Amino acid sequence: MGNSGAVAGRVMARRIGSRRSGRPQEIRNPLFARVYDHVLSRGESARMVGYRQQLLEGLAGKVIEIGPGNGPNFPHYPPAVAEVVAVEPEPYLRARAQRAAHQARSQVSVIDGDADHLPAENASVDAVVVCQVLCSVPDQTGALREILRVLKPGGQLRVFEHVDAEHPLAHTLLKAAEVTFWRRAFGNCHPTRDTLTAISQAGFDTRAVRRFVMQAGPAEPPLPYIHGTALAPSQRDG
Repeated sequence: MGNSGAVAGRVMARRIGSRRSGRPQEIRNPLFARVYDHVLSRGESARMVGYRQQLLEGLAGKVIEIGPGNGPNFPHYPPAVAEVVAVEPEPYLRARAQRAAHQARSQVSVIDGDADHLPAENASVDAVVVCQVLCSVPDQTGALREILRVLKPGGQLRVFEHVDAEHPLAHTLLKAAEVTFWRRAFGNCHPTRDTLTAISQAGFDTRAVRRFVMQAGPAEPPLPYIHGTALAPSQRDG
């Protein structure tokens, strides 16, 4: 189904005071956005498509996807997903994602926003999807806190992220790349973030998240990734 103006209007209307204060931040990475769009428009490997399908398999109800880029996950949402709200702060990629939303089997609404200001009430979302985005958000801890806020008790955080290397030499090489060219070249990506630990420290159960090394594309070196489902606590304090 295509995205609906009425649905988008309802989504915007739900941007209420229960979320974090302040206005969403527009993030502009015009060169990276165009290169990213060009690379993905040429198609992905069967392995990468398989990882996307596995990430979204079994989802149902209302889902928020943070940083969908140009929408490569959209075709893989199962029909049981009633609504996907895709929050994309980069204007060029947001426009591309809006086009991709028309080809999705589920109802997808693409809106402006960022990981610190999710358009949902407390404990109202069945799942949140983050796919190679927690490496680049300005405040990873704050983003995870916001994700936990909108998820229902026991809700799912579906995560597919590249993370820091465990081997000291590999970590040193990634850190050198990060402080010299990596962040500028790849849209503020921080390749040495220990995202799995951050998710666990935010309060999620990460036992179903696995770690592996993969070369996602010919222009990317082999990197460590995490993939799977982290669960929000079944009960919340207060």
